[in-house]
Amino acid sequence: MRQVLFGSMTVFLAIIPISAFGQPTAATDVTKKEIETVLASMDGGIDRQIKVIDIGDANLAVGVLHRSGTEPDGSTAVRGLVHNRVTEVYYVLSGGGTLVTGGDTRQISAGDVVVIPAGVFHAWSHIPDHVTYLSIRPDLDRLLPTGYINPALEQ
Repeated sequence: MRQVLFGSMTVFLAIIPISAFGQPTAATDVTKKEIETVLASMDGGIDRQIKVIDIGDANLAVGVLHRSGTEPDGSTAVRGLVHNRVTEVYYVLSGGGTLVTGGDTRQISAGDVVVIPAGVFHAWSHIPDHVTYLSIRPDLDRLLPTGYINPALEQ
């Protein structure tokens, strides 16, 4: 315990390690080499988790996605998806394209960040060449497996 004098009032502060509350006590790295390793191991797939990290009251997933170029098909319907319980944050590493979120369409490219709240429709309507991006997913309900590490990193 530590004693602190506040005006005429004395307050005792208990120094309790954060780990006593179930909070992590260290940071987790996702290195450029790990991103590149998982990206190289994708074997034609689009979305690969790199790590799912316990951040205390929730998980945080970091994944990498790569999509090849597409041509608009001329239809007004864009096929995409909605994550009802997981928000996504996209950080574009290279390339870019036309991203549809909710009712909005925008051009995004390397260096851009887009926050897609849970429940918001999202899709790519056009990718001129390619787009490679990180997906950071705060997982408040712990739907993703805590402590997951992509198998390509365990070799």
